[in-house]
Amino acid sequence: MTELDLSQFDKLQVEQIKLGLEQGLDVSVYAKPDFDSWQMLQIRLGLENGVDVSIYAKPEYDGWQMEEIRLGLEGDIDVSVYAKPKFNSWQMEEIRFGLEKGIDLSIYAKSDFDDWQMEQIGLGLEQGLDVSIYAKPEFDNWQMEQIRLGLEKGLDVSVYAKPDFGRRQMQQIRYGLESGVDVSVYAKPEFDAAQMGMLRVGLKRGLDITLCANPELDYLTMWSMRGHTQRSTSSCKVVD
Repeated sequence: MTELDLSQFDKLQVEQIKLGLEQGLDVSVYAKPDFDSWQMLQIRLGLENGVDVSIYAKPEYDGWQMEEIRLGLEGDIDVSVYAKPKFNSWQMEEIRFGLEKGIDLSIYAKSDFDDWQMEQIGLGLEQGLDVSIYAKPEFDNWQMEQIRLGLEKGLDVSVYAKPDFGRRQMQQIRYGLESGVDVSVYAKPEFDAAQMGMLRVGLKRGLDITLCANPELDYLTMWSMRGHTQRSTSSCKVVD
């Protein structure tokens, strides 16, 4: 190759170019000012390992994205699934993990899902769960987790697999389903998680929570109305 004008590169970029030259690599692939030193490193490592760096030696990929594509190529997996600038490096990593495990990625290899959501979908797929119930962009990863945990226990998650419920509300409904209580009493968006918790414990203790099941009451008021100091009580009433 023609002699390089190293004055256009910073110290770290020059170091990557020299390392490549010392190993007899075709540094012309990455000795370009468009690439920072981290990008150059990923291309150099790819050249060392004999992978087709042309797939990712492009300025539109940052160094972290390049690393995920390089690792996929070195692992002999089909990186075309995620070697796309629309995926950030964290998303690429989750998709790569799925490919390595032989998971059907068509469900979550979408830019609509962030890496945390992808992780929850991947965990469900690994366990053979029907992830279509929660593999929806409207659920954040925490909501997805609560739905996944319910599916693992064989619960009827349709009761709470709704975007209207936050993750803590979902958790209280899941706890109720696991305990076998009638969650229909409190599985309503108008109750916050703390209120749901009070009502769930009341149901679990066999109390009549009819008077307490009012979303206008805060959870402390609900607590005082559960008759918690009178273990024999069978109904919600104010305790002095």
